Amino acid sequence: MNFDQLNIIKPIRNALTDAGYESATEIQSKTIPHILNGRDILGCAQTGTGKTAAFAVPILQRLQQGSRHSLIRVLVLTPTRELALQIDENFKAYAKYLQTRSLAVFGGVSQGRQVDGLRKGVEVLIATPGRLLDLMQQGFVNLQAVEVLVLDEADHMLDIGFIHDIKRILQKVPAKRQTLFFSATMPFSIRKFANPILKNPVEVSVTPVSSTAQTVHQSVYFVEKKEKAGLLINLLKEKSIHRSLVFTRTKHGADKLVRQLGRSGIVAAAIHGNKSQNTRQKALQDFKDSRIRVLVATDIASRGIDIDELPYVVNYELPDIPETYVHRIGRTGRAGKEGIAISFCDAEERSELKDIQKLIGFRIPVKGKEINEGQLMNY
Repeated sequence: MNFDQLNIIKPIRNALTDAGYESATEIQSKTIPHILNGRDILGCAQTGTGKTAAFAVPILQRLQQGSRHSLIRVLVLTPTRELALQIDENFKAYAKYLQTRSLAVFGGVSQGRQVDGLRKGVEVLIATPGRLLDLMQQGFVNLQAVEVLVLDEADHMLDIGFIHDIKRILQKVPAKRQTLFFSATMPFSIRKFANPILKNPVEVSVTPVSSTAQTVHQSVYFVEKKEKAGLLINLLKEKSIHRSLVFTRTKHGADKLVRQLGRSGIVAAAIHGNKSQNTRQKALQDFKDSRIRVLVATDIASRGIDIDELPYVVNYELPDIPETYVHRIGRTGRAGKEGIAISFCDAEERSELKDIQKLIGFRIPVKGKEINEGQLMNY
């Protein structure tokens, strides 16, 4: 289904086209009509399903229909700084041809710039609960005009202990509002938490992505953690790979790997949550234009990367969530072109590899050194 069929206004449709969307994903098709109709949503959807656009697009459209002012009309609660930044980037991308202002506030950094942004006036505030409460207590945030409340990755927020903060925030938003509640899982505890927050919600659930493209040739190397950098350098040099996207788990790991590659004469750049948007955009453009051979990315920062010709994806570290593996390697082998996905697996990552193979339904071929009988049994 395309966004025209979902009755999305032209300025937002044009922005979605610029962002690389050709049609709506399953979660978008299922949720956008209900959100536009003002219904509450109880959604079960994992990262990588297009969930952010599923709520951001209809929210932006709704904001165009209301009276314009500088008060906070939309509040998005999210568990981490990285996700807050990513959601804010998405809102800004989809509002490219609109006048809507959004802002992300989160802990771990000085609040000065965030306070400056709030003083200028924002309609969409994306926040982690702890920093939001701090700003509210200091009088910088007033939630009395909130029309739409979004709780994103609710299960993660509860897992890391934000339940009491969220309850305090809920007391400060109007009872008459639209609430959109999203969680990657929907156990009883999440439903119990969601029930009093939502009013006659529409329940939406999408199946996690589990299949990998036939055009992507997958392989795994069993390698000790300390030998991963050397293996990657050898592969990049031996195969004369002109462009490769490498995934790490952490921002620190991405920066460290870029330094290690640089010492071996391989020009690389990292993109992650600690990099400014301008820095990330420059790194991505340099990568697309082949000024750098290797782009090292964390999962959060890599979303939205869409490169026509990307022959290699390397999982330098395996992801915790099996579906993330599918999304990572889906960056290559597009539009019928061949792609190669190489994964490194150390002793501590065996369980992640097993979970990935269970999800995709087959064993990934082993490359490199012969593995001993004990390793084979574990594999």
